Amino acid sequence: MELDRRLLLIHCAAHALSVAAGLLVVVPMALNGSAFKGRCALFSTGYWRKDRAELAGQPGELSHLVVQRWGPLEACQLATFVGIFTTLYGAAQGWRCLFYLHGRHDDTLFSSFLTVLLSVCVLFLSAGASVILSLGFSSWCDTVTDDNTRPYSCAESQSVPLYLDVDTSTFYTDLSLAQASLWFVTALWLVQSILAFLRLYHSHRQHITGPWLHRDKELLLGHSPPDSGSPTPPLPPATPTVCV
Repeated sequence: MELDRRLLLIHCAAHALSVAAGLLVVVPMALNGSAFKGRCALFSTGYWRKDRAELAGQPGELSHLVVQRWGPLEACQLATFVGIFTTLYGAAQGWRCLFYLHGRHDDTLFSSFLTVLLSVCVLFLSAGASVILSLGFSSWCDTVTDDNTRPYSCAESQSVPLYLDVDTSTFYTDLSLAQASLWFVTALWLVQSILAFLRLYHSHRQHITGPWLHRDKELLLGHSPPDSGSPTPPLPPATPTVCV
């Protein structure tokens, strides 16, 4: 089967980018999970409370964040799963692309169809994980800024002591990087779905039109195609007639 090398090269580049983008999702989510002691900040709820405390030897009030309920672990695990799967799948398919470029052949029709089906399914999964991560991150920002009533933004709140039993010094950097990377992963899965469909269409067209193109080429070169039927027997020579 003939190979459209330009299409395959673009697909190889998309797989290489998906490996890097997947790692940019997994690493920040892992760092955030470690800093939060295995808890998920997405969709966490809480409130700010003021307590009396001794500040520099003088009595005063200390504001600190009280988390009523931490977010569901599934919200963070879904984004991590999509990142891990994207990294492993991109590495495996990137190696296959290099093998196909070297061997100058492409997937079969059935394999191309499975690639399209898998790409579309993971596209919807990645899009759902991106929406969940964005909404959960926004909910956590509303909690730490008290619905934007605090004198600092969500990005600045990671440098403000929240007086929690977790490390919140890098939560905004980690979650914002994971959010942007996960949306980029979703865009890459959209590109891969389109490329997989184009490769399927290309393989199907080559499979259908290949024999006919070969037959037309033989006709243009002046070679008659082989006849599948039995050969016609030669006619017997005519008997001369003698007139007397």
